[in-house]
Formats: sequence, structure tokens, C-alpha cells
Amino acid sequence: MTIEGVFSACNLLAMVGWMLLLTVPRRRTAMAIAGTAIPLTLAAIYLVLIVSHVRESSGGFSSLDAVAQLFANHWLLLAGWVHYLAFDLFIGAWETRDAMARRVPRLLLAPCLVMTFMLGPIGLLGYHLARARSHEPLDGAVLPPVPETDR
Repeated sequence: MTIEGVFSACNLLAMVGWMLLLTVPRRRTAMAIAGTAIPLTLAAIYLVLIVSHVRESSGGFSSLDAVAQLFANHWLLLAGWVHYLAFDLFIGAWETRDAMARRVPRLLLAPCLVMTFMLGPIGLLGYHLARARSHEPLDGAVLPPVPETDR
């Protein structure tokens, strides 16, 4: 498959996940596909791209110039893009599950999902603001709320 073919296939796969999150988040199968199967598939593609092409570049992660040199290789640039697709979708699925568990209104969640899809961390920030607007504490960002115990 050409590099453009892999790029298009990964984008389409991620888009399917985002559409499931936006349209049928309460279906268990949809959440399993959007929140686990697709991100793990993208992670596997990322692994193959990195393993197959990292030796072709002399760049690295030690400086911005080294990162630019690394991404001068279009296969590694594609790997970076697939990394974004996988993680952003994973975060969108987390936002969706968290919003359902905390009863954050879908009208507040939907714009956050779109922002997470388009702008990653800004969408995550937006979700936390939406959750706060729904009077949910921000301290349980990763784990479900833990009941307090008397000491």
C-alpha cells in the first residue's frame, strides 16, 4: 500500500470511531469498537510504521531540530499522524464514557468531542470545563470517584 493509501485508510478508520462516539455511544459494541478496537488497530499500525522506518532517519527527540529531521521522513511523519489519531480517539472515548457515568449532558459533550478530534488537548480541556459546568468535580479525571471513608 502506498503512503497515501495508509494515510487515507487510517483517517477513515479514525473517522468511523468518531462517528460511533457521536451517534451511538450507549451501544456497548460501538464503544468497544471506537474506544478499544480502533485505537489498538491504529497503535499496531503505528508500531509497524516506527519499526519499519525509524532506522531510515537520523533525527530524534532531543531537540526541536532533531524532531524536524525525524519527521522529514514522510513515513515517520505518517507514524506521528497515526499516533495523534489513536490517542485523540482514545481520549474521546474516555470523555464519552466519563460523561455517561457522570451524566454530563450530550449537548455539552458533543462540541468537546469535535474539539478533541480536531484539536486534541483543547478538546480535553473543553470537556473538563463542560464537566465542571455540570457540577462534577475535576479531581477524578482518570479514575472513577472513590467513596470517602471515616478514619
